[in-house]
Amino acid sequence: MTGPRVVLFDLDDTLFAHRAAVSAGIQRYAGLLGEPYGTMEAAELTTLWHDLEEEHYHSYLAGRLDFEGQRRARARDFAARHGVELSDAEASAWFADYFEHYVAAWSLHDDALPCLDALEAALPGVRFGLITNGDLAFQRRKVEAVGLDTRMEHLIASGEVGVAKPAPRIFEHACSVFGVRPADAAYVGDRLRTDAIGAAAAGLTGVWLNRRGDVPTPDDAAEAARVHVIELRSLTAVPNALTAGTN
Repeated sequence: MTGPRVVLFDLDDTLFAHRAAVSAGIQRYAGLLGEPYGTMEAAELTTLWHDLEEEHYHSYLAGRLDFEGQRRARARDFAARHGVELSDAEASAWFADYFEHYVAAWSLHDDALPCLDALEAALPGVRFGLITNGDLAFQRRKVEAVGLDTRMEHLIASGEVGVAKPAPRIFEHACSVFGVRPADAAYVGDRLRTDAIGAAAAGLTGVWLNRRGDVPTPDDAAEAARVHVIELRSLTAVPNALTAGTN
């Protein structure tokens, strides 16, 4: 078989429509809470929630907070921006209530399953897996909820491995689980440095799924060029990109 023997994917905002579910969830929850949360415009409210997720989830990945701690921190800081103080117990309950609305909005990106189907047609015998930064049980719940568990052979989570992307070891570990060399695998993710550069530096074919047309920093752009990262705007383009020049 020409092309990669294994194609690995990031989960959130690559196959799984995480940002859309977060936006829908926080807007619905804030609307139910009413004052003072309802005073913020939807776009501003969503941006605030995304920024807090980025800040505190990375604290969890760095080991500064545990998984529940980063959830409490997000809830506490969001409430504080609206003049509301939450205790630890109140912050946990607040996040749990929000989480129900987030779960209700879970879905795959429209191009996710067609990409997998097209890869299977273009690369007979290709195998699929996931590498995700996060808690294994929580990420598995999402994978099963949207039906990806029937398509993915392995789910590799940083919470289980003990190291997070972009560290080479998590990519190398995933390849060892599949029994392939990094050179025989590709990795597709929506974050340039965390996903594509990290994978390419570990010897895989790194693919940056740049859905929003983000402009990388000069340093990231130079590093991406050095390790031959492939930049794409849609999962639809992945099969052709991974088979180009192999026929």
